[in-house]
Amino acid sequence: MAETIQVHDFVEVDYTGKLPDGSVFDTTSADVAKQSGVFSEKSSYGSLVICVGERQILPGIDAQLVGKEVGKSYVMNLSAEQAFGKRDIKKMKIVPINNFREHNLLPQPGLQVDVDGEIGFVTSVSGGRVIVNFNHPLAGKDVVYSVSVKRKITDVKEKIEYYISSTFRLKREAVHVSVNVGDGKATVDVPFMLPAQFFEAMSKRLQDIVGLKEVVIVGKQPVGQKGTG
Repeated sequence: MAETIQVHDFVEVDYTGKLPDGSVFDTTSADVAKQSGVFSEKSSYGSLVICVGERQILPGIDAQLVGKEVGKSYVMNLSAEQAFGKRDIKKMKIVPINNFREHNLLPQPGLQVDVDGEIGFVTSVSGGRVIVNFNHPLAGKDVVYSVSVKRKITDVKEKIEYYISSTFRLKREAVHVSVNVGDGKATVDVPFMLPAQFFEAMSKRLQDIVGLKEVVIVGKQPVGQKGTG
């Protein structure tokens, strides 16, 4: 009987995202990226491991993976709401041109900017006002994804490593996990510090997802950085 995917399963996938006209804008394959003219040396390519139902991939893909079979490929049509969201007029903001001049920037249409931690693109410049669009570049667009489900991860240690590395955008080798399956306990060492209550909430979440009695996350102060306590 075919192995199907359920919520909180960890699966390894490859995917390619296209616009309705067939143009590629997103892919896990370096070869596809090169063939499509979207390859970037700054991007990382390779299969992605996600925990289904944990919003580690576009909502539409996340939802459609449930019930699918491991080892098969699927074409998923996503509406704007299921992909990068609808265009929101509230995310079109007017920024004084002096804000750019203070940082020695010349605003012009297409310029990518970071305003108070938000990434946006300049759409127009008129007089002393600059309009910046903070919507995702593909907001409001329907897209099509080809998704291949390569395997399901069953090893608890591997699951925790992938979940932590995905959540905190770390390389998997930076996360050190020791698991005692018999006792239902795991210890996770991560290379940073966060408030204890945050680690506790993450530990509880991992316990529920991987089915352990106890998960303890231990943070390590980065070298050269003084503690706050």
